[in-house]
Amino acid sequence: MKAEILTVGTEILLGDIVNTNSQYLACELANLGIDVYYQGTVGDNEDRLFDCLKESLDRSDIVITTGGLGPTKDDLTKETAAKFFNQELVLHEPSWNKIEKYFNKLCKTPSENNKKQAYFPKEAIILENNNGTAPGAILKKDNKTIIVLPGPPKEMKPMFDESVKPYLKDLTDEVLVSKTLRFYGIGESLLEHEIMDIIKAQSNPTVAPYAKETEATLRITAKAKNEDEAISLMNPVINKIYDRVGKYIYAQGEVTLEDTVAKLLVDKNLTISVAESCTGGMVSSNLINYPGISSVFMEGCVTYSNEAKIMSLGVNKETLDKFGAVSYETAREMAIGVAKRHNTNIGISTTGIAGPQGGSEEKPVGLVYFGIYINGKTIVKRYLFNGNREQVRLRATKTILNDLRLEIINL
Repeated sequence: MKAEILTVGTEILLGDIVNTNSQYLACELANLGIDVYYQGTVGDNEDRLFDCLKESLDRSDIVITTGGLGPTKDDLTKETAAKFFNQELVLHEPSWNKIEKYFNKLCKTPSENNKKQAYFPKEAIILENNNGTAPGAILKKDNKTIIVLPGPPKEMKPMFDESVKPYLKDLTDEVLVSKTLRFYGIGESLLEHEIMDIIKAQSNPTVAPYAKETEATLRITAKAKNEDEAISLMNPVINKIYDRVGKYIYAQGEVTLEDTVAKLLVDKNLTISVAESCTGGMVSSNLINYPGISSVFMEGCVTYSNEAKIMSLGVNKETLDKFGAVSYETAREMAIGVAKRHNTNIGISTTGIAGPQGGSEEKPVGLVYFGIYINGKTIVKRYLFNGNREQVRLRATKTILNDLRLEIINL
């Protein structure tokens, strides 16, 4: 079964709002085993919307629209869908009664325009809106289906989950199940190279690489009659990938690198303190996003100046004079100093040159040193990151978190 997603609204075309509806619907349809080969956006224009519906239904079984169900004149989606199927709109009394009750609760009177939202083809399946005034609908004719949903995500998502998903489940006897492997320390191109034979041999399950700002992911997807069967198809492929590039995998599923590290700290009851220079608090901020981190996160300090490094962390003035703030020696003393000062199992430090100025031939922009003090052992690493100031700081933050993760799992 093939479906298409069509978002309706001139405001989307103009970039006034971000279109998150297509992403949500694409994921949900994929999980239902329904193929989506096309997505589109069209403005609030009846003729163009009609043409889009025709084009979409020429190649797909179902079109799901979002937007254009409001009370104003330019809300045309339902009307255009009914015109496409040559179905007459009639007042749906239960929907109108619900709209009236909604306004009565607000001590307001609905306008005549609001009545427009309660008109549907008599052949349609009405989808209740429990979070707004615009009902949705399922329109069908000649084995083709148009599902019209409201545009606001807070209305569209519950309506899809409560009404559309059960309807679609009854139309297919297959499910699509995906697992996501998350990688750090290997780029998308090298990752693809390392598993190219697996990718080339794919059929069911499929293996798809994706790149993010600082990491890479693989999505393994299988189509089967049920979830257990799909997982049994995926597991041998996932095991091959782990054998090949498992050292770069930090997690499976919808989880972040920082949450992975924070969970390790909490689970192992390892207290931590953080001293940051070039990252300016980003490492601490990433860690404290995790609920429950307060049980192990003792202190985070931004020691940007040399004076702060001396006074707050106990870095030797002689070290700074001889080697400079951005150096192996300073990173080491920062990590040890912050751990000793706050009596924690772990102390980590960052010091570097984020740019755009301040670099030299010996110490270029993007140079960053990390210090990790962990249960009496100190590790210092040197990196050279590309990118602008924000990218250097972001990459430095994620890299020290990943380095810390590796140290913890190897304890």
